Amino acid sequence: MSNAYRIFQGGFGRIALLDMDEPLVPHAHSECHVLIKATGQDTYFSVRGRRFPLTDNTAVLVNAWEPHYYDHQVGVSDSLILALYIEPRWLAAIQTDLSTSARPDFFSQPCVELTPHIRRQADILIGEMLGLAPKPREEMESLIFNLLISIMEKHSDWHHLAKLRVCTAGNFYDARIRRATELILQAPPGELEFDIIARQCNLSRAHFFSLFKKTTGMTPQMLANMRRMQSAFDWLAQNRQGSLGELSIALGFPEQGHFTRFFRRHIGAAPSQYQRVMDDYSP
Repeated sequence: MSNAYRIFQGGFGRIALLDMDEPLVPHAHSECHVLIKATGQDTYFSVRGRRFPLTDNTAVLVNAWEPHYYDHQVGVSDSLILALYIEPRWLAAIQTDLSTSARPDFFSQPCVELTPHIRRQADILIGEMLGLAPKPREEMESLIFNLLISIMEKHSDWHHLAKLRVCTAGNFYDARIRRATELILQAPPGELEFDIIARQCNLSRAHFFSLFKKTTGMTPQMLANMRRMQSAFDWLAQNRQGSLGELSIALGFPEQGHFTRFFRRHIGAAPSQYQRVMDDYSP
């Protein structure tokens, strides 16, 4: 059973140490996503329809809105993974051009070699997360940013993308898909009717699903699930003693057990455990 060892959540997004020993469902995030092995056996993630290794010397980079999943291999155990989900708005507030981190083509390739310098930066961050008394918020944010900028400078085209001034993720070229995205993200949880959304976008159901996948790389349900998970993360950070039953109902699940399975299959930890190991680093 997968477990979460430590989770920090704040304006930067989320960083987590996850002990993974079961697969996750294909999913996506609005954040840019970096995966680095902390300790244990080598393992794999699937991105862009291909399986990529996560080793002591490689990292897996996932763009915002890019479908991916943990591709657990039978016999592999004790893989402790550092997972960073970094909010593009936080990066943009530090350096405007880093708003390009919201783009679905920000990282040029999904699997990269770690330089010794980046490996040391990751190990320092991992050590702080495992410590009993991690650094104050400002110092942790500095560690996170320095690691991210080292990876971005080497493995993204953000300087070039910033000069292009082209649209970012979520601002899709097809107006119908932009409209569909808005409707999905604004709909009350558990009340999505994709047939109705297709009609509101002047598309047949079949054309809606095929055009949505072609334009975004995701299915409409994957986007709806992404929104549900983000709502869950926000609620767990703001209601540390709150009832998970209340959260389940708020997200449109008929039973708490259904929500727990949904949450586990997307992040690898139960919401109750996530709640226990989370540190809130909000300003």
